[in-house]
Amino acid sequence: MIFDSLWTNLQIESMDGSKKIKNDSIGVKNGKLSWIGKKNDLSKLKLKSSNKIVDGKNKLVTPGLIDCHTHLLFSGNRANEFEMRQKGATYEEISKKGGGIMSTVRATRNATEEELYKLGKHRLEQFLSEGVTTVEIKSGYGLDFESEIKLLKVATRLQKDLSIRIQRTFLGAHVCPQKSEYKSKDEYIDFLCNTLLPEVKKQKLADAVDGFCEKIAFNTAQIEKLFKKAKELGFPVKLHAEQLSNQNGVSIAAKFNAISVDHLEHISEDSIKKMKKSRTTAVLLPGAYYFLKEKQKPPVDLFRKHKVPIAIATDFNPGTSPINSLLTICNMAQVLFGLTTQESLRAVTKNAALALGKDKEIGTLEAGKNADFVIWDVESISEISYGINLNPKKTIVINGRVVYDTLGI
Repeated sequence: MIFDSLWTNLQIESMDGSKKIKNDSIGVKNGKLSWIGKKNDLSKLKLKSSNKIVDGKNKLVTPGLIDCHTHLLFSGNRANEFEMRQKGATYEEISKKGGGIMSTVRATRNATEEELYKLGKHRLEQFLSEGVTTVEIKSGYGLDFESEIKLLKVATRLQKDLSIRIQRTFLGAHVCPQKSEYKSKDEYIDFLCNTLLPEVKKQKLADAVDGFCEKIAFNTAQIEKLFKKAKELGFPVKLHAEQLSNQNGVSIAAKFNAISVDHLEHISEDSIKKMKKSRTTAVLLPGAYYFLKEKQKPPVDLFRKHKVPIAIATDFNPGTSPINSLLTICNMAQVLFGLTTQESLRAVTKNAALALGKDKEIGTLEAGKNADFVIWDVESISEISYGINLNPKKTIVINGRVVYDTLGI
């Protein structure tokens, strides 16, 4: 057997259910994990040679981290809304005054493709520095034909240019534009279904379709129409739901076998059972919960009870979660929502891959999957998330190639 590279003397947290074993090794071939096992078993492989042998120095290795929910491409900021909330304004009140998502839409529409590309590249470099090897990027700050296509083109360009993996999600159904553009939400949904979404498919600009089911966004009938069209075009679907109130959006998501439903502070136990049946992953977003000063937490114990996989993500956006740090989100998920250290790491690896429909490719360290892993300068996984802004030294590998290294391996 010949590996392109062989990584030895590691403590592997594979996140596939196996126990951590010292002196493990990883063999990489053609960008894939070709072999994982004990160092002592290498002799059984009749290893002929390897182009590169790396001593892991008994460091901890995990799968590359995955941020499965971001609104990374936008222009402008909403610091003024932060000040308004400090004075008691609610999310819905700010939206009705022309703030909220539409504020970012106006700034993003005015930004050029090149400006958005530079902003996105800088933000992705920050994610990569923390061990994030896959990031989902949503559109949704354009809300017209030209701007939504622009955002997805930028995401596609970043996908081609950077080593970090990118999943592109079409979120045209974020909120409805102003009445001067569309007379009703139904008219806007028709535009998405009949004009914009088919063009996104034609140009191969997205990997999934998302929507926002909430009083300030769209109702279940409108989301159902969107999802029906998305499925006809071959897109997997996912949904923002039950964040500010229970609109029963989960029922629609489960009906269409959504890969994830995100937020979920107000979800009912009956809806959780539907998620289990449809094999839908729950994505919790503690950054938005924290930033909006929400009082009702997502029912983590019920997700555990019904064995619904829990993922967590930054929800990085300018208005309700301006947190460009998945490690901070891991800490917040433990402190605010009561996840264990092991659950937190699983939520940004194995379960985050499920939330993107990419669990056959990434999320765990198993033979045949992509060789995306992080070697950490820590003694245990608890050190990865217990501090805020500590960011341990690390070596980051994507497709078997070192793309970031502060550890010196």
